Amino acid sequence: MSAARLVVSRHVTPDGVSVLKLAGEIDFNTAVGFREALADRDGAPGHRTVVDFREVTFMDSSGINVLVAANRAAGEGGGWVRLSSLPTAVHDVLRIVGLDEVLCLYPTLDHALESPAPPS
Repeated sequence: MSAARLVVSRHVTPDGVSVLKLAGEIDFNTAVGFREALADRDGAPGHRTVVDFREVTFMDSSGINVLVAANRAAGEGGGWVRLSSLPTAVHDVLRIVGLDEVLCLYPTLDHALESPAPPS
């Protein structure tokens, strides 16, 4: 049996939004890398991040915990975290625990990047 893997790539748009593209599984073994990628904000307050879930095949409560903490930290600093391209299984997990009402979910990466900033 092979260990679950998660590949995270990051780039910053010209207007300063960090985009994290994930591929693989988010579970107990990979959540640390996911957490570190979300925390890598260069210490900038008001940091804005879009997480592209298009290639995520699985997410358990470890991923949920990472998202809750990242969303809280971003909001406290005047920034935001947006999730895009959620596979049905991941969207269902967020819906079951009620996070679809707390987190900003978008159907595509472009929608997440083009949406205006949420009101303060």
